[in-house]
Amino acid sequence: MVEENGLKDLIACHTRISSIIDDHLAYAGYDISELMDNQASFEETIYLLWNLRLPTASEYEKFTSELRANYEISDAVEQCILIQSRKHLHPMSVLRSTVSLLGVYNVHAEERSLEATYEQSIQLMAKIPTIIATFARLRNGQTPIAPRNDLGFAENFLYMLTGKEAQAIEIEALNKALILHADHELNASTFAARVCASTLSDIYSCVTTAIGTLKGPLHGGANERVFDMLQEIRACGDTEAYLQQKLASQEKIMGFGHRVYKKQDPRESYLRQMAKELTQKTEHEIWYQLSREIEDYMKHSKGLIPNVDFYSATVYHVLGIDSSIFTLIFAMSRVAGWIAHIQEQQGFNKLIRPRSHYLGPEKLSYIPLERRSYA
Repeated sequence: MVEENGLKDLIACHTRISSIIDDHLAYAGYDISELMDNQASFEETIYLLWNLRLPTASEYEKFTSELRANYEISDAVEQCILIQSRKHLHPMSVLRSTVSLLGVYNVHAEERSLEATYEQSIQLMAKIPTIIATFARLRNGQTPIAPRNDLGFAENFLYMLTGKEAQAIEIEALNKALILHADHELNASTFAARVCASTLSDIYSCVTTAIGTLKGPLHGGANERVFDMLQEIRACGDTEAYLQQKLASQEKIMGFGHRVYKKQDPRESYLRQMAKELTQKTEHEIWYQLSREIEDYMKHSKGLIPNVDFYSATVYHVLGIDSSIFTLIFAMSRVAGWIAHIQEQQGFNKLIRPRSHYLGPEKLSYIPLERRSYA
């Protein structure tokens, strides 16, 4: 029988990268709380996902140095982004095309050795933030800002985006958001990346496939629509009336419910706390207050829990990130997990080729064209 609910609960692969068990998310055996509560860096998390263990001090220094040495993009890639910076183009389409272009310019893109794959992985991980910041600034008529290799991953991105050195709380917030979005078991984009990897295609094609999948509003675009909702509620001035009208129209309230988690999304509480700390006693406090009102109403009226997208919308907005590129930030983080899964798939590869269950008619007879007619 065909699974009618999008392969729900079907085990499609074995992995050591991440797990979701009883509403607990873990990366390579480390519960997400271990990374959050011990102030792990996003760079440590990337290393953990790729190597299935945390780095030593010397390994960490070498790894971060390699990332920082690859932050810059070429003039040709920047020119490509400029051409695509028109307002009508979807930001995820621009990222998809530009990542594909990185593969065109890498002379070792078709090599499958461990050394070549690692080099490609580092370059992709390091350059995607620069691509996103460059696109965001060009789209707003601003001059791109070159990356600084004296800054860490999160701090460098905020610097390239805003032109200012970020405050410690802002760096902490983005670092945590990146860690929380870095991997999530076999979600749609990761599964798409693994299917592509199983054909032994190149890493650029695999990541491009994942970006195209994440672009879909049922996967990556939810936090953008959460902030649209917050703005609409602020404009109308009545949270309960707004939600009642949406629910009566059978519209989905973005940022609530989850395909896997039943009682709580373990990532949400950390983003809620960061949203509170970032907005406290600032002009942005209204966004946190509205979020709490929405959460309370949805919990009591529908029994629905907020997911990772809900409070990340406020966090990103306060960090100076326009809602139109929220999904790009998701991709910037999730590429760490995609690469881990691509490497794992290719290391123990079996072509992913499921079957379909045919439901149509059978044993039909061919009728010549001149006699064919449908009543």
